[in-house]
Amino acid sequence: MNTYLPTLKQLQYLVALKDHGHFGRAAEACFVTQSTLSAGLRELESLIGITLVERTRRVVRFTPLGLRIAEKAERVLREVDELADMARAAGKPLAGELRLSVIPTIAPFLLPRLLPRLRQQWPELKLFLREETSQAACDSLHRGHVDCVLLALPYACGEVENADLFEDRLFVAFPPGEQPPAHVTPASIDEHRLLLLEDGHCLKDHALAACNRPELRAEATMLGTSLHTLIQMVGNGLGMTLVPEMAVQSGLLDNTGATARPLEADHPSRRIALIWRKGSPRVKEFRLLAQALKTITKEGMGRAA
Repeated sequence: MNTYLPTLKQLQYLVALKDHGHFGRAAEACFVTQSTLSAGLRELESLIGITLVERTRRVVRFTPLGLRIAEKAERVLREVDELADMARAAGKPLAGELRLSVIPTIAPFLLPRLLPRLRQQWPELKLFLREETSQAACDSLHRGHVDCVLLALPYACGEVENADLFEDRLFVAFPPGEQPPAHVTPASIDEHRLLLLEDGHCLKDHALAACNRPELRAEATMLGTSLHTLIQMVGNGLGMTLVPEMAVQSGLLDNTGATARPLEADHPSRRIALIWRKGSPRVKEFRLLAQALKTITKEGMGRAA
């Protein structure tokens, strides 16, 4: 009995449709026309004799079996990527493509210092960057969309390995003209004036954990979509916020009139780390990259790694 085996291209179409929920956007993600993607999926359904997707004018709905097959296809494609990773890892280290996700509370402050040195040190490395929230970055990692992530820990990211780079201390930013207390402790933070990032940014959780005041989560005004937005609000006298040291060092508070003081607490920092999927065949490359990042940040930020 002959069994039809799906092609990798068909599996890619199926996974893209699951991710995007729309034929047009899935086709764009696969760099093909919508008709090509639709025809490929219809051929897959015809040859295996199963309806995978219910099609209407407005909705793309996977059948229960179609959803299970799409989830399995994700794992198959990830394994295929790892085959290529094994071959790449056997060659010259940190040469060729590497896909890196970076969270928004790290990317604009750290990457300008890192990238020129990485290009100088590893000229054959082709680094493709994605800026994503912590949860989105972890999802991209486990789906095989990226190879590794620059993340702030602690954060639950599933089955991963990590290499710590450095500790990033938290500061409290005060509005212009306001005299900060001599010692900024969690108890000195006015919960009615505290501005925090929206849900989805791990910095909010790190800040609340450092303060160890449960009522802050309920009372704080959570308005900011980015650290830049929060600092502009602080600069306009709308409240105070917590900001990481790397952002202060990068000049985020310049020309705002805001003043930042280090938070004095039991755990006043977050850990910046490079993470990757557990068991990845490129682990030696990732550890080499982590060591390079650690050295660069130590030299550029004047801290012990």
